[in-house]
Amino acid sequence: MNRPQRIQDLIGLLNRLYPPVLAEDWDNVGMQVGDPQAAVECVLIALDPSEHALQKAREIGAQALVTHHPLIFKPLKRLSPDDTTGRTVWSAVNGQVAIICAHTNLDTAPAGLNHWLADRLGLEGTLPLIARSGDFLKLVVFVPGDHIEAVSEALFSAGAGQVGAYDRCSFRTHGVGTFRPGTGTNPFSGTIGQTELAEEIRLETILPKRQLRKCLEKMHLAHPYEEVAYDLIPLDNQMPDAGLGRIGKLPNPVAVDQFAAKVKALLDCSHLRLVGSGKKEIRKVAVCGGSGASLVTAACQQGADLLVTGDVKYHEARIAEELGIALIDAGHFATERLMIEGVAKNLRCAAQNKHWQIEFVVYTEETDPFRII
Repeated sequence: MNRPQRIQDLIGLLNRLYPPVLAEDWDNVGMQVGDPQAAVECVLIALDPSEHALQKAREIGAQALVTHHPLIFKPLKRLSPDDTTGRTVWSAVNGQVAIICAHTNLDTAPAGLNHWLADRLGLEGTLPLIARSGDFLKLVVFVPGDHIEAVSEALFSAGAGQVGAYDRCSFRTHGVGTFRPGTGTNPFSGTIGQTELAEEIRLETILPKRQLRKCLEKMHLAHPYEEVAYDLIPLDNQMPDAGLGRIGKLPNPVAVDQFAAKVKALLDCSHLRLVGSGKKEIRKVAVCGGSGASLVTAACQQGADLLVTGDVKYHEARIAEELGIALIDAGHFATERLMIEGVAKNLRCAAQNKHWQIEFVVYTEETDPFRII
């Protein structure tokens, strides 16, 4: 009989879809409240960890609330139901509902928020506006020839060797290694106290930092040596499909006002704010859900005619004017709420592949906190 899934299993699923390593340094992602060992059969997915969402989770019998925005950004100095955050934490603990968030790691992930936003607006050939870098290591390990396939397979199965759309990538060179086994050792070959020469293969491959522990564990299990000689080299390679924002092209050029009307309808906004001439013809468009106006210069440098985002400030609008790039401010809420359906779809698919009996429910009662008069 299969054991029931636990909160830690759900966290692992989220981490594989939206790796925490993709989150910004200032962010706080992952489990905010809860018991990792608690069983989970039902999960509610929402944009914000509000008291209303938590109440809904309890009503439907959910054991977890997965949100985009974190409940806790900074360490709490006290835990009391007298303030908003404390009250939500208090309620979650009493109601035995775990709160888990995927924030900037969801924004940056290949199949995350900004990918969905670009797709919703009809952009083609999209790429990250600012590609993520510095999350890779080169692993170099020295292996006897008759074990090279076993060690390679172990590393590939643990997530090493992935370069864009190519997998099982490595480089091999032949050479001679030297060693002298010491007293008390149990060498794979050679004699204790004597210097030995060994025909070896230098195996090089690439791996994400988040997969390091798993790769090393698999490598050590497959490697015949008592002491495995290996190097880890930090890389600054860019991740071609992960990063801040997205940029792509429209199928056909359109005027700003015409595209703005489309954005308003597709995102179901009550209103938009525009910067730039409504008659300007655009083809290349950048997007960033939430507060992405700080990317206006990067969008301009990448050749974007327009940036779609939310929370545009006055001075950011002036910078856009000076750069000659149009802006559409569709609001924080409207540019991010599509994460609810996106996360639910991905979690359902991932759980189904594992034959997990978990129900994922979307929270449909959230509204934009701003009301326009």
